[in-house]
Amino acid sequence: MNVLILGSGGREHALAFQIAKSPLLSQLYIAPGNGGTQQLGENLSVSPTDFSALKQTIIEKSITLVVVGPEDPLVAGIVDYIKSDADLDGVMVIGPAAAAAQLEGSKDFAKAFMSKYQIPTAAYQTFSIDNQQEAFEFLKTLTPPYVLKADGLAAGKGVVILEDYDAACAELAQMFSGKFGKAGAKVVIEEFLDGIEYSMFAFVNQEDYVIFPAAKDYKRIGEGDTGLNTGGMGAVSPVSFLDDILLERSVKEVIAPTVAGIQSEGFDYCGFVFFGLINVKGAPKVIEYNVRLGDPETEVILPRVQSDLLEFFIKAAQNDLRDYTLQVDPRTAATVMVVSEGYPEAYEKGKTISGLHQDLPAIPFHAGTKVDANGKLVTAGGRVMAFTGFGDDLDAALKNAYDAVNKVCYEGITYRSDIGQDLK
Repeated sequence: MNVLILGSGGREHALAFQIAKSPLLSQLYIAPGNGGTQQLGENLSVSPTDFSALKQTIIEKSITLVVVGPEDPLVAGIVDYIKSDADLDGVMVIGPAAAAAQLEGSKDFAKAFMSKYQIPTAAYQTFSIDNQQEAFEFLKTLTPPYVLKADGLAAGKGVVILEDYDAACAELAQMFSGKFGKAGAKVVIEEFLDGIEYSMFAFVNQEDYVIFPAAKDYKRIGEGDTGLNTGGMGAVSPVSFLDDILLERSVKEVIAPTVAGIQSEGFDYCGFVFFGLINVKGAPKVIEYNVRLGDPETEVILPRVQSDLLEFFIKAAQNDLRDYTLQVDPRTAATVMVVSEGYPEAYEKGKTISGLHQDLPAIPFHAGTKVDANGKLVTAGGRVMAFTGFGDDLDAALKNAYDAVNKVCYEGITYRSDIGQDLK
């Protein structure tokens, strides 16, 4: 069959990498893709949020399955659009409908959902500019640090944690004034949870769910988890502290009731739920939901999946996941992200990338890359590439990932050298 992946990042390259292995695949298309995805299929200059252009593409390319990578088209309703158009009858799509996508599209919606279905999370209140003074007063009732979350989508950068009350008030005022655009029209203020974070993933359809490998990612730009939040600087899988007891509690107290809530609400859901979790003295609590795979977690968990991913997606879309067993590589995987100098703030693009022709000891997943008019691979984003190494233990996996990083070069290459060190 012909498959269309929507998106342009490392997540989409990892999805393409896995789907391209399937004997069920005829032709793979990625819209818009990047400098790496074009090695696995055909990149199409179509925006994931241009629904009419996507419809024409699906028809012209005889697409049978659409895999939606990023959150924006999901929140905008791409699944509803495809499923409601008679011209696209029979096209399978991986991702939730717009109503369910609000689990990521609105922090306030997600918090209300967790409250309704008694899913453990931080205590919170939601405010807008109309009750800004009440927000300032609510901050006084909390023990620092203060956690401020833009309600809407902010490209993974809408969460700010501050130690100082006056700084928190100033940040809140900036959010209400448009720092994150419309995403900050409402802000969720919640209690700070002290613990260690981890990520779990479940694929959910109308009847069943299948748990994928867990991961731990590293969000901050600087060594030792310092500096600004980013979209992610690296990840490891499996997670050493996610033992049988914590895993069982995570499934019983978070994943199972979340899936039950999705089904109880009658949401049209055939896609991934990302659970951003924190281990608070042995108890799992939800920091956030995403309604798609995370990035760079995708680059560390999907290479561990040994099952045919395309076959899995087909079974999921046909409600045929009962008793499905996902085959997973038992080895450790570690992913290191290289970024542009200055990211996550201002950075330059168009830097020539060299070294990829070498025999690398890790899988290179392109994120912010493109091939320029001269045929050269250049940087085209803040997060440029992710390198995923395998090993029998974490040290071996990290060595392979960093050995690959050290063979690749572009002007201003930046990365963290401490990914996974806290887990040893």
